[in-house]
Amino acid sequence: MKIKVQTLDAKASGDIELNDEVFGVEPRADILHRVVTWQLWNRRGTARPTRERSEVSRTGKKFGRQKGGGTARHGDRAAPIFIGGGKAHGARLRDFNISLNKKVRALGLKMALSSHAKAGSLIVLDTFEGEKSKSLKGQFEGLKVGKKTLVIDAEAGNGFLAARNLVNVNVLPAVGANVYDIMKHDTLVLTRAAVEKLEARFNG
Repeated sequence: MKIKVQTLDAKASGDIELNDEVFGVEPRADILHRVVTWQLWNRRGTARPTRERSEVSRTGKKFGRQKGGGTARHGDRAAPIFIGGGKAHGARLRDFNISLNKKVRALGLKMALSSHAKAGSLIVLDTFEGEKSKSLKGQFEGLKVGKKTLVIDAEAGNGFLAARNLVNVNVLPAVGANVYDIMKHDTLVLTRAAVEKLEARFNG
């Protein structure tokens, strides 16, 4: 697959041949869903487990008589209504780390990249070097990007710093490219170096 390379000023800068094994894979919704679900579940943090009444260190002895005391009936001090007692229906330790085969994860990333290439929402830049956020904003408008844009470069450079203040523009190094971030943006912008790095990532 051949695609035009542009500069930040929307001027032609040659062509680049994209590897069909990376950018020409037919997207499948079920694979993309599995990878995104795996990503989001692995982002979840586990709650600190609390001790319930069977786990706190309190005496189990009945501390008052059953009848005649003029107060409510109680069994032991571990009941949730007492200070130092166990928590009723407290947070339990849960494991959100689901597993997913590496081949499926790699296939999902290929499909995410291919979906942008197929939809025509993939832009390849020669380089991504910006000095000021204001000028970079005008350059993105000239490129006619979508409402939400993701820029992936080989390494974090000056363009990353300039893009931090732009609304709906996010930046990632090539090593951090992932399905969730790619799919939730309308436009994917790759640099020539990022394309080479992503293709090398799959070709070993």
